[in-house]
Amino acid sequence: MADLRIDFAGIKSPNPFWLASAPPTNSGYQVQRAFEAGWGGAVWKTLGDPILNVSSRFAAVSFNGQRVAGFNNIELITDRPLEVNLKEIYETKKRFPNHAIIVSLMVEPKQEKWHEIVKRVEDVGVDGLELNFGCPHGMAERGMGAASGQVPDLVERQTYWAKEAAKTPVIVKLTPNITDITVTAEAAVAGGADAISMINTINSLAGVDIDTWNTIPHVAGKGAHGGYCGPAVKPIALNMVAECARNPRINVPISGIGGIANWKDTVEFMLMGAMGVQVCTAAMHHGFRIVDDMIEGLSNYLDDKGLSSVMDLVGKSVQRYSDWGELDLNYKVVAKINTDVCINCNKCHIACEDTSHQCIDMLKDESGQSYLKVREEDCVGCNLCSIVCPADGAIDMVELANELPPMTWNERQAVIGSLGTSSADFVK
Repeated sequence: MADLRIDFAGIKSPNPFWLASAPPTNSGYQVQRAFEAGWGGAVWKTLGDPILNVSSRFAAVSFNGQRVAGFNNIELITDRPLEVNLKEIYETKKRFPNHAIIVSLMVEPKQEKWHEIVKRVEDVGVDGLELNFGCPHGMAERGMGAASGQVPDLVERQTYWAKEAAKTPVIVKLTPNITDITVTAEAAVAGGADAISMINTINSLAGVDIDTWNTIPHVAGKGAHGGYCGPAVKPIALNMVAECARNPRINVPISGIGGIANWKDTVEFMLMGAMGVQVCTAAMHHGFRIVDDMIEGLSNYLDDKGLSSVMDLVGKSVQRYSDWGELDLNYKVVAKINTDVCINCNKCHIACEDTSHQCIDMLKDESGQSYLKVREEDCVGCNLCSIVCPADGAIDMVELANELPPMTWNERQAVIGSLGTSSADFVK
């Protein structure tokens, strides 16, 4: 059986599955239940000056029969006294010494505030700290959370202040509500961060009730933007993890967050550079016991791949992720319809005819039976037909042999420049 243990910036955990800082980690009772269920670690819900929450505060987006495809919240950081949280953290760590307890922190951007809370939290015996520079609502209006996380200088400065006082590893949690997350990731590293985590939630409005015209959720008939998470944000989170993982100036461990719901998602994030993952929405949807399937699935996957440790996955796909200009322009795939599997729903034909390259013909065989065929010379290999096809195995994307050598856009432009011609002349 493969070894699932991780050492994340000096924080040891029996497996890579941590609960993210959120409602599931609001109390010692919950975190202890999670550890009993098998979670390797937990990031305690953000501590700071206790706040007042509103009611109601959650909303979900369902899609095509799937409940909670996306999740929205307008909840803030802890509304429980700091002393109560610290007591429960101490008790939980004492009871579960081999599980990772990281505490999320958020205070005003003042040096003395960071020094004070770091020292108080570390005094109760934690494994690490996570600086919350990502909360997009409520706290941001007070100059904290995403308001700090969107300003690289503030990210660097506050990370430095936390590191001045910290004796345990400091993780910086980044906001996705920014043009380029690598800029703030670099700022965190410049401030001395031992690791980074991403992504926090995305600015969102879950919906509007078309009968009452109220926002979803609403508080006495008024709404506000909240934070969006869940399976719907996974592609955004995965991209941001990958962008940071391939940046040589961001040479610290990454904790992946965003839409992780099963062991397969975990494998994807780790292949793209995450050293561990944090889960929230899936636990809120299905309960703490989902970690059983995550542990079993990941363990079996590693055994099937012949890997002895989960750490063998980390970053293995990073080198395969690049910029568009580095992709081979001469690589060619085309769609192939397997008529023995095709159910003749014609969705591929409709999609191609209306919105793609009109390269799927509707034909009839000698018996008058209708069938579909791709004109390979006109197919651009866009994948649309295989995406909309409801029948597994009915459409394959097949690589075509190509006598031309690989050539990227960047290489092409370099040749054009060396010839002293314009791009238009080169095409001619």
